[in-house]
Amino acid sequence: MIDSVALTARLDDVRDRIAAAAGRAGRTPASVRLIAVSKTFSAEHVRVAAAAGQLDFGENKVQEAHQKISALGDLPLRWHLIGHLQSNKARKAGGLFDVIHSIDGAALLEPLDKAARDAGRQVDLLIQVDLAGERTKHGVTPDSLRALVEAASHWSALRVVGLMLLPPAGDPDDARPYFARLRALRDDLVRQGVPPAALAELSMGMSHDFEVAIAEGATMVRVGTAIFGERSYL
Repeated sequence: MIDSVALTARLDDVRDRIAAAAGRAGRTPASVRLIAVSKTFSAEHVRVAAAAGQLDFGENKVQEAHQKISALGDLPLRWHLIGHLQSNKARKAGGLFDVIHSIDGAALLEPLDKAARDAGRQVDLLIQVDLAGERTKHGVTPDSLRALVEAASHWSALRVVGLMLLPPAGDPDDARPYFARLRALRDDLVRQGVPPAALAELSMGMSHDFEVAIAEGATMVRVGTAIFGERSYL
């Protein structure tokens, strides 16, 4: 049984916190897009959030997302892949998602582009950057970032729009230097001549640290637990 009143109240609280964090940073709330991370939650949870005005939803796995996207085809939702994309799932992802936050290699680009073209659609891409060198996480190194941004810009059905980061787990202030460094990397690339439109978005910040991420320039925050509640992976 879904407690739609509680879910809507949590969603409203997250929106209020985003607005307050943006205000403290001298920004407008509209400069931050909330991605409600619905992984492991049902299509009906998504439907409740959508009824409260939430349109952007994030999923980690292609197959789970496919089921929800099919079940919710009557709603004008925008679907984001925020989990790691394996090359053998790239073609399917290109036909499903509006935004993919986890591009970490040029091998993903051709199958994504073909799938998007076959579906008659455009897919926005964010390049995932690895700033901590954690073995359990993915992403390109700062030294490889510009080459991948440029490679991704050559495909007709793909559009590079920004960068994504998963900092090491820890307290919100522990993540702040990583958020600040991603923003600095973006600014350096713009100064080097990369078109600003290709780097407009910074996807960083989750339920426990999105306010710090907003202070450091996040334009997309990926919030799940604070909206849908604690997850059960059973």
